[in-house]
Amino acid sequence: MSYMNELSQSQEYLSFRSSVPLKNICVDADNTKGWKIYDCGPKNVKCPLVCLPPVSGTADVFFRQALALSAKGIRIISAEGPVYWNVKEWCEGFKKLLDYLKIDKIHLFGASLGGYLAQKFAEYTSHCPRVASLILCNAFTDTSVFKNHESASLYWIMPALVLKRMVMGNFSAEKVDPEIVDAIDFMVERLDSLPQAELASRLTLNCVKGYVEAHKLSNVPVTIIDVFDEYALSSAVREELYKCYPQAKLAHLKSGGNFPYLSRCAEVNLHLQIHLRQFDGTPNAASDRNLVSNK
Repeated sequence: MSYMNELSQSQEYLSFRSSVPLKNICVDADNTKGWKIYDCGPKNVKCPLVCLPPVSGTADVFFRQALALSAKGIRIISAEGPVYWNVKEWCEGFKKLLDYLKIDKIHLFGASLGGYLAQKFAEYTSHCPRVASLILCNAFTDTSVFKNHESASLYWIMPALVLKRMVMGNFSAEKVDPEIVDAIDFMVERLDSLPQAELASRLTLNCVKGYVEAHKLSNVPVTIIDVFDEYALSSAVREELYKCYPQAKLAHLKSGGNFPYLSRCAEVNLHLQIHLRQFDGTPNAASDRNLVSNK
């Protein structure tokens, strides 16, 4: 099969969009606020893998994980939140979404802002755990790395174009291979599709003062997926993440840029499967292979 420059025109993406419905689920009193989700794989699995996108991403950025993992019997949900202006609101909304879907526990795979929110949700529900495990990709534990605390309170009034330019500043496409270029192009398209309020709210969550209380997550199994080439976060941020989770399993990719789940999907999918395998045969299994083998 020839490699398609346009990921969004690829057979793989078109097949995903035609076979997996996008659901819009309102869980708040405000009926205009809907979570967008793609739910793939066996619905009898009660502890699925849930993917949370970065600032620029929509729920479909994990289409390569959805197709590959659901084909292996894993239930995988990609979720994109509506407009929330603080992390507590986001966590409450996400908890309502899981309640609506009748899901008690989840494995969370979060990229960048998605990784930060995944950790904050595990912390938010630590007294009554809803997170069975975490997989963090190019993630961070403290928003102070963005040095934007002051301007965070102004994002809601900034024009969409200004906000998009801010995000685009992190998309480095110098001296990179075609897969990384295609991944960036795909993400730029997604970024372009975001309304001003959605983008402003995500940037606010990304930059408003906050940090993860990692000691509350000491019992949560963690895998950290990192790339060794250039991406938006500094090596100091990476080291801080390692320090917070000394027991974490490290999955290193030689390259992959900001969006390895698109540009290095085979490697990322393999690491996701390895991470989830430890739960096979337990109540927190993400696949139904165990249900089949136990019969």
